[in-house]
Order: sequence, then structure tokens, then C-alpha cells
Amino acid sequence: MTSTLKALLVFACFTCSTIYSQTDPNIFDKFESKFYEINGYKINVEVLGEGDPIFFLPGGPGNSHDYMQGAFGQYYKTNTVVFFDWLGRGMSDDAKDVNEYSVEADVELIEKLRKLLKFDKISLVGHSYGTVPAQAYAIKYKDNVDKMVLINGFHSGAMWQANCDSYNHYAKTHFPEKWVAVDSLRKLGYVSSQEPLKTVYGDFPTKYIYYHNTTLRSKVPKKKYRGWAGDVYTTIIGRDGDFDVSGSMINQDYRQQLKDVKAKTLVVAGRYDGVSTPEFAVQYKTFMPEAQFEMFEQSGHNPYLEEPEKFYALFDEFMDVK
Repeated sequence: MTSTLKALLVFACFTCSTIYSQTDPNIFDKFESKFYEINGYKINVEVLGEGDPIFFLPGGPGNSHDYMQGAFGQYYKTNTVVFFDWLGRGMSDDAKDVNEYSVEADVELIEKLRKLLKFDKISLVGHSYGTVPAQAYAIKYKDNVDKMVLINGFHSGAMWQANCDSYNHYAKTHFPEKWVAVDSLRKLGYVSSQEPLKTVYGDFPTKYIYYHNTTLRSKVPKKKYRGWAGDVYTTIIGRDGDFDVSGSMINQDYRQQLKDVKAKTLVVAGRYDGVSTPEFAVQYKTFMPEAQFEMFEQSGHNPYLEEPEKFYALFDEFMDVK
């Protein structure tokens, strides 16, 4: 989806409303940034707690770690939780060359952090784009992963493209008055990362795209932060990524390798997800038959916000949280 819509996702992802979700208004203040120099860049890492380590991988690609911290920060009480900003995102340094942004680079950063933090095995919790490097890591470094949770994710670049096509069909058929402007700009050769198409395309209502419950409201850190990095998204997904996926994302395809992943895996999907649509999400049952698959019937792209009681009960059981 377009970067404007991604920014809306960032804000939506901080909302928490029940005892099963993050109720501590000061959760962000409990974490402290530590910067590790990796490949000549300072990478922001925030670690808290004791016990089995869990790495939380945010979406985008372009999101900072903050929304995942807002939703899962409370697990410092039972585990060692690791939140970090990939290169070019959040408080981490920007790359000198945007071509350094890639799925493969994100995968290697996970491995470098595992070694720096001196962990033997880690668990991975990825949301949206975060499921992409999670799966790639679990395939490449299969002996290093204990458990993996894939929340509203993508098993391939082909799936990302199919979901873009699905969203564009929805936008065209439900908002034909708005689509006229998009269609006109496309005929003039504009791509989704260019203005004015970027703004026009990002102006579509997000109901049934990212969330089903439109009453959700945001909770954000008090500190200033960079919640979205558009150049990272454009590089990894492509200049025209909302219509024609390219970049390193289009080359990802884990479908034939998922059955060989050693990590115990939970796959979560949302019935009303307009980003990772159910049509393709249910394919995980075929490609990863040993995984536990759960469809959230009243959720869009963020089940931990929309059905928190069910989600956190499931998450706690799967992660064996005491």
C-alpha cells in the first residue's frame, strides 16, 4: 500500500483497550535505546527483561519499532524482549546509498544482533512486512529459531503483488469517483511514489484495508520519533510498488521452503484484512502444514488491536508465557 496509508497504519497500531493488551501508559519509558555499530551504522536496539529472547519485527517496510513495543512491550515481565529499528528506520542511521535497503540486509541484521546480544536461540514475532525477514531468517538460520509468530504476513513477492491488485480492485470499484483521478495520473505516466499520485492514492479511506474496527484510537510515545521511512519502502517494494511490486521484495518466495522450517510456528490472519487478504493468507495451511493457523473473524490487519482478548490469550499459550 501507499506510504500515506502506511503512516495511518503506524498511528492505528498504538491503540490498546483491554486488560489483555498494553495498558501501561508509560510502557515506552521503560525502554532505553542502545546504539550498536553494525556495518558502519548506528542501529537502535531496546532490550528489557529476562528469560527466553523474543525479537519483534515491525512492518512497512518503513515502520519504526514503536508500534510493536506498544503492543508487546509488556512481555518484558516474562521474557527478554528485543525491539530495534532496521537500517534507515526509526532512530537507526540512514544508509549512505538507498540500495543498501533490502530484505536480505534486514535478515542479516537479525543475525548480527543475535550474535551481539549473545543469544543462542531466539523467537521471532513479525507483523506485516516483518513476517518477510522473519521467514527468510527461519529458513536460512533454521537452527537459531525457537518459535515464530507470523501476524498478517506475506509468503512471497507474488502474494504482495496479488494483495496490491486486490486492494486496487477494491478502491476502484468502491470509490470510482476518486479512482478517476488515479487513473488519469497513471495514464500520464506517474508512479505511486511520485506526487501528485502519491497524495491522491493515499487519500482513499482505510476501512477494510488495515482495520475492521474504525473506532480505534492511537497511543504514541511521548518522545519524537520517525515512524515512517518512505525511501526504504520505495527501495524494497519499488518506485511503483502500489501497482507493480519490484525491488528485493518481488524476488522473495518461501512457499516451497516453509515446510522445512524447524521453528514452532503460529500464523495469524484477519478476515477483513485488505493488505494480507484471506484468499492468500489461508495458503499457509498448504505451504506450512505443521504450523498453527488462526483466522480472526472480527479483525483487519491488526488482530492484537481489534480482538485483543483472543489474540493475547492465543499468543501467551503459544509462547508458553507463565
